Amino acid sequence: MDDHLLGWLTTLDEDRLTRILANRPDAIAAPWPRRLEALAERLTDPRAVLEVMRTLPLPPLELLQACLVIGDRATEDELARFLGVSRSTVQPWLEQVYDHALAWPGPDGRIHLADAVARTWTAPYGLGDPLALYLETWTLNLEELRRISRRLGLSAQGGKRQLIARIRGVLEDPDRLHALLAEAPDGTLGLLDDFAWDGPVRTVDGDRFAVEGTPEKWAADRALLFRTRWDLAEMPREVALALRGPDYHAPFTPQPPEVATVRVDLAAVEEAMCLAAPRAVERAAALLENTDKTPLPLLKTGGVGVREVRRVARETGGTEAETRLLLEVCAVARLLAVDEAAGGLVPTERFDAWRLEDAPARLRVLLAAWWRMERSSLLRRQDGRYPTVLGDEPSGETVARIRWAVLSTLASLPEGTTFATMPELVQAVHWRAPLLDRTLLARCCPAVLEEGRLLGVIAGDAVTPLGRALARLSGVAGSEQDEHVPEVEHDPQLIERSTKALASAQRTAQFGADLTAVVTGPPSAELAALLDRAADRETRGSASVWRFSPASVRRALDAGHTADGLIADLAQVGALPQTLTRLIRDVARRHGEVTVTTVACIIQGSDPALLAEIAAHRRLARLGLRQLAPTVLASSVPAERTLAALREAGYSPVPVDDTGEITVRREPAGGGKLILLPGGRVAELESTPIPIADPPPDPREHARRLLRARAREEPQGRTWAVIGRLATRLPTAQQSLLGSVVDRGARAMITLTDGITATISHGELRRNVLEAWCEEAGDYLEFPLSEISSVTAAY
Repeated sequence: MDDHLLGWLTTLDEDRLTRILANRPDAIAAPWPRRLEALAERLTDPRAVLEVMRTLPLPPLELLQACLVIGDRATEDELARFLGVSRSTVQPWLEQVYDHALAWPGPDGRIHLADAVARTWTAPYGLGDPLALYLETWTLNLEELRRISRRLGLSAQGGKRQLIARIRGVLEDPDRLHALLAEAPDGTLGLLDDFAWDGPVRTVDGDRFAVEGTPEKWAADRALLFRTRWDLAEMPREVALALRGPDYHAPFTPQPPEVATVRVDLAAVEEAMCLAAPRAVERAAALLENTDKTPLPLLKTGGVGVREVRRVARETGGTEAETRLLLEVCAVARLLAVDEAAGGLVPTERFDAWRLEDAPARLRVLLAAWWRMERSSLLRRQDGRYPTVLGDEPSGETVARIRWAVLSTLASLPEGTTFATMPELVQAVHWRAPLLDRTLLARCCPAVLEEGRLLGVIAGDAVTPLGRALARLSGVAGSEQDEHVPEVEHDPQLIERSTKALASAQRTAQFGADLTAVVTGPPSAELAALLDRAADRETRGSASVWRFSPASVRRALDAGHTADGLIADLAQVGALPQTLTRLIRDVARRHGEVTVTTVACIIQGSDPALLAEIAAHRRLARLGLRQLAPTVLASSVPAERTLAALREAGYSPVPVDDTGEITVRREPAGGGKLILLPGGRVAELESTPIPIADPPPDPREHARRLLRARAREEPQGRTWAVIGRLATRLPTAQQSLLGSVVDRGARAMITLTDGITATISHGELRRNVLEAWCEEAGDYLEFPLSEISSVTAAY
């Protein structure tokens, strides 16, 4: 824990503390801290700090780099001077840094940085470590320091501290350094300029550092360069800054780069959105229904193969790109899962609930899944090929961040415009997310735009009203956001825009005597599903055409429709010509002339009397047994369950394989449905359920709790007094451990007098009880101190 940070947190008002908690949800994730000390520890966690920095635009990161260069002297005025701008220009971006707790002001006005910030830049602005670090930690003995002092024209008297102070006085002063360089041999200034501007570490010829009269030897003897290896040398930070000159200012870009724009027709953008959004919902429903009929097998290496993608695209009437995208979106939305028994991807129970929702709600589920999806199967590889759908994606999290940054950048452009060239878009996106890999960003931008067009959030190259509503949520959707957190799906503006995007979806069709159905405009998912079941789609676009045929009508009857029911359903969406009703009735008249029965398994025996007894057994009625022949029974239940039921009824059946040979099957070690996680990982749903984390508390309410807790905080000695007086069942050592749970948030395993155990942390004393976070309950619980019988450390 950083004492400077804790001291600053104690001075904050409710508004500032609320902003910090809102910007740092990692700091109030369960178990949310109850004290400012615990909050300070969370805020300085190295991984969390680096994660927050990845969400910031370029100006705050430039300020952090500048603070690293300036070091202990960093103040707001010194920052403005170093960057060559006014203090008012620096102030708003510095406030953003403070609001993310990456830096904070001290009582003396100096700016303190989180320790993890320095790990991001080993050479901020191309500058090396401070000179003092080289002089104090380098393997320089007193005699070597004296030799450096004499070569610099300084007194060699005094101790190590005095010598270092004199050397720094010369090398950190631009005027004195330039006077020194006037005596340097030819080539020295060019050598040092290379280190100052393109360093601080460069490859060198080690032999030249050992030859008198060379620029390398001359610079190393005067502490201008330090050779870390035979072929590597470094330049201290102050020397490089002095060489860059007094007019040097570190780059600072408070304004995003200008993007040349072109005008777009807003009406055309909205029309494209109203065409793409209903189609996305319709194609997703068709894809899920297709996998419900025919499970989608996975490759042995993971993911869905190209052949299967193309088959689904062909059978559902979608494009390959649509199918690739929607397969991944549906997997992230948990509408698709892997079922080993079915042999591949099948719809989940969540799909049953999804298709009963209205169309805007279904669209928001898809958009929310796309928004947090950590992959893109439309991102072409270096060889120009698409990656495997739902395969491994090493850059998954980065792809998600690029998606947010691209959509946010497009939404920041004036309404009615879009970017003119792709390089300018990449540059603008990189300003918003400078820590993203720029090469990957340039590759991802076209894929993100294509995904957006398919979902209706982008039209052409312009963001649609639906996309603007989604771009507002870029701060909500973090990499650790769980799919059950409903912010995206339930955002009021997104609800309004999704309803508008689907308002033009057609729910009626025009039926012709030539056995066609025409829908002018985007069909609703329900209308498209009905027509797809009974007819074959011939064209799509601004107008879609379906054609009825005996084969298509038979397909609808095979799916469970009756002639009267199908005619009634079609009549609700348009007036039916006699030719169509006659076709449906003619096909229905011949439908079922030949029947095919599904049999789950066959029971055979040599004794007809025994099989007759089994068929009449009341306890086996649930098997749906039918006698096909004196020695053959058909069961409607799979072989495993039929075997179990027969054995339970007292019979001794044995399984046989397809060749008639008796087989002995080993029961699988585990069972349950498998579910596909984002990124292609698979987890078992029943044996290893995926935990649903509790959402963090409201930032403002929790800020008030922290401030109230600080106001009533008692001296640390009170903890030991209360525990010693009330936890009388515990020996002294265990009382001390319980005190650590209260004062330092330590984890411990406690046992109560009734034998109940709990793993606790982040405790607080409330009269005669200990209120602490219980990991088993996932909440704060109260434990009477007098009933705690033992305490052990939990690691």
